[in-house]
Amino acid sequence: MNFHILTLFPEMVEAGLNTSIIGRAVKNGILNIEAVNIRDFSAEPHGQADDYPYGGGAGMVMQVQPVYDCWQNVISGIADGGNIADGGNNVRTLYMSAAGRPFDQQMAKELAGVRDLIIICGHYEGIDERALTLTGAEPVTVGDYVLTGGELPAMVITDAVSRMVPGVLTNSASGEEESFSGDLLEYPQYTRPREFMGLAVPDILLSGHHANIEKWRMQQRIERTKTARPDLFEKYMKQTGGSSFSGQSDTHN
Repeated sequence: MNFHILTLFPEMVEAGLNTSIIGRAVKNGILNIEAVNIRDFSAEPHGQADDYPYGGGAGMVMQVQPVYDCWQNVISGIADGGNIADGGNNVRTLYMSAAGRPFDQQMAKELAGVRDLIIICGHYEGIDERALTLTGAEPVTVGDYVLTGGELPAMVITDAVSRMVPGVLTNSASGEEESFSGDLLEYPQYTRPREFMGLAVPDILLSGHHANIEKWRMQQRIERTKTARPDLFEKYMKQTGGSSFSGQSDTHN
C-alpha cells in the first residue's frame, strides 16, 4: 500500500513514521510512505505557500496553487489516477479537518483496501477551499480538538491503516483482537515478573486452561468497556442481543 502525505513539514512526517512496526514494513516493501513538500510546487518566491485570507480574519491560509499542483504531481505518478474522477476505489484523497468525518477503526479497515492513499495536511488557518474542491479531498478528523497542523493526524491515520494491511503485523491475529474489535476494549495484558510490588498476575492466566482464559479475557473486555466507554458497551449489547458471550461482530469504533 502507498501513502502520499502532502505537507509543509515533510521532515516531521518522515521522523514519525520511519520507526518500529511501520518502519519495518516500509523497509520490507510492504508499505511505501512518501512525504511530499507542498512548498516545492509554489510559484511564489522563496517557496511561499500561504497568504492573507480574502475577507479579512486572523492568520494565514494555504494557497490553492501549490496544494493543487502538489496533488496533481502525485496523481501523475499513479498509473490509474484517473480512477478518482471515475469513482474508482484504488486511489483516495483525504484532508485533515476538524469539520470532517470522524476517523475510527472501521474507517481504518476500509482504507486498508485502497492501493494509494493521499493525505493533505493543512496548516495555519486552513487551505483555500478551491484546492479541496479540485482534488475531491474527503475531510476527516481524528477528534474534537484543534491542532497546529494536519501532520499528526495524518501520521495517526497512516499508522492505524497500516496495521490493517496484510503482512505489517507479525501476528496476523493481533490486529483483530485489539481494542474496538466487536465494539469492546482490549483485555488487560501481563508479562514477567509474576509479581511486582505486591501485584500478582491473575492466576487464571497461569492455569494453561485456554478456554477459561478466553472466557476471563472476554469478561474483562466487557467490564472495561462498560466502565470506560458506555457508548461502545451499549452498541455491543444491542448487536449481541444482551448476551455477554455472543460471537463478535466486525471491527468498529
